[in-house]
Amino acid sequence: MAAKKRALITGVTGQDGSYLAEFLLEKGYDVVGMVRRSSTVNFERIRHFQHQITIAQGDLLDEVSLIHMLREHRPSEVYNLAAQSFVQTSFSQPVFTGEVTALGVTRILDAIRIVDPGIRFYQASSSEMFGKVVEVPQREETPFYPRSPYGVAKLYGHWITINYRESYNMFACSGILFNHESPRRGLEFVTRKIANSVARIKVGLDKELRLGNLEAQRDWGFAGDYVKAMWLMLQQDHPIDYVVSTGETYSVRHFCELAFGHVGLDYQDYVVMDERFMRPAEVDLLIGDPTRAQAELGWQRETTFEQLVTMMVDADVRALKAGI
Repeated sequence: MAAKKRALITGVTGQDGSYLAEFLLEKGYDVVGMVRRSSTVNFERIRHFQHQITIAQGDLLDEVSLIHMLREHRPSEVYNLAAQSFVQTSFSQPVFTGEVTALGVTRILDAIRIVDPGIRFYQASSSEMFGKVVEVPQREETPFYPRSPYGVAKLYGHWITINYRESYNMFACSGILFNHESPRRGLEFVTRKIANSVARIKVGLDKELRLGNLEAQRDWGFAGDYVKAMWLMLQQDHPIDYVVSTGETYSVRHFCELAFGHVGLDYQDYVVMDERFMRPAEVDLLIGDPTRAQAELGWQRETTFEQLVTMMVDADVRALKAGI
């Protein structure tokens, strides 16, 4: 009987980490989830399967902790999903964002090189690397032009992954994922902020929703669909970077229209434009071309934009009514 595969996921308590851990457990993997040592660790997203995975302490700011973790657990696959991942915060904490989201990738790649360069490595790259887009839609060959410290940090992580792949012949690749959302998204992200506010307004807890640029357009998919693409990339014969997206784009305004409309409300009665939520440098239009991922990985998104919006609103309505 073949030994079970073991995967290490950094950022396991985040949105993507939780969906990926569930997916890998269904595939029969042993799953090790890295968490940082802190006085309060939020296991909310993984609580329903936490007993099925191994929790390991490590920190992307500390390469020695990563080396120890790899030596102890000996994974065959590492998925680096941990990051300071909120774009707005990266403007107020640019150095910390660089330490975690950029240099953190170098630390874990170097730890893999030292412990076992045969480990297959996935890096979570981002559509924010395209930023001020020079081509629509954005493909794997589209030049990058990041417009935030987060986008710049992700671009460093992307290129250092390529550098280690080419320098040390490591199986290291990146998924350039466009916006992917779910009911597990943090409240600081605009999609979840909208869904949660719709639920709160519907049950009478709030009266308005304050947002920044309603005309910003994004390529939004369901995180549960996108983690399958991560796994597929590490099952290939050769490490290749892929754009993962829906190929469709919608505005924040349209997201609001669908979300409020789902509970029988008109968004125009509740949404207020607020300058405080405008970015210093805005990214106006992101839309990816998933052709290569579809053709070479056999990956397809399964959840439509409308299904995603209603799923998120329904989850927040249920949670509020349950008193959570």
